[in-house]
Amino acid sequence: MDLTAVINPILAIGGMGLVFGVGLGIASKKFAVPVDEKVGSIRENLPGANCGGCGFAGCDAFAKAVASGEAKANGCPVSSKLQKEAIAKIMGEEVVECSKQVAIVRCQGNHDLARAKYEYEGILTCEDAHLVGGGPKACTYGCLGYGSCQKACPFDAIAIENGLAVIHEDKCKACSACVVACPRQLIYIGDAGTKYQVMCKSYDKGKIVKGNCQVGCIGCGLCVKQCELGAITLENGLATIDPSKCTECGKCIGKCPTHAITLYHKED
Repeated sequence: MDLTAVINPILAIGGMGLVFGVGLGIASKKFAVPVDEKVGSIRENLPGANCGGCGFAGCDAFAKAVASGEAKANGCPVSSKLQKEAIAKIMGEEVVECSKQVAIVRCQGNHDLARAKYEYEGILTCEDAHLVGGGPKACTYGCLGYGSCQKACPFDAIAIENGLAVIHEDKCKACSACVVACPRQLIYIGDAGTKYQVMCKSYDKGKIVKGNCQVGCIGCGLCVKQCELGAITLENGLATIDPSKCTECGKCIGKCPTHAITLYHKED
């Protein structure tokens, strides 16, 4: 057997590989894209939840956005105070204190308080139930209670109790995953310090609301008349509280005939 017939091809291929390897090494250095060292430092101070609550596609994208000035140093809703301070220091900025934000479900219509119009037997997600005649609840605005928000929450901060989504504030990171998941757009991110809430989002006429739910806003306007500072307005027949004007006097709660306005319960 002629060994040269075997060795020569091996040497040729090996030589080509060596040449290509050297060429790629030189090219990688010549055409390398400069990496901002701040990106890695910022990324190290992020929780790694990749929840998208910052508005970017994960922690890596957010770190790049902060380093380039496209996002604020305190823009991650999941990061702790210490992490925010560390990121601000990396960027040479002052720490901006932000109030705690939480998800708030604008509905109290559980199985005991809201009327059902039919028995749903389809796929147990809020999205699918919503497509079947607006859902089994008589109120087409209320919480369907099939837990799409619960499944979307990466922090186990939502429970379904008696057919109603309930937020556990101590676990909530205000990432907005539940906001996106709710087909009724019932959930919003608000200030945890907001004391009074209109826990209803029905725009139906008062008579219809009253027939559908015991705790729905009927748009009677008594709360508006009671508020001396103009913190409450009716928008399309639904009471809305402006927290910047509210002094938390509680007069509106005393006048609301359906208890749609309530002292927002927080965990001890």
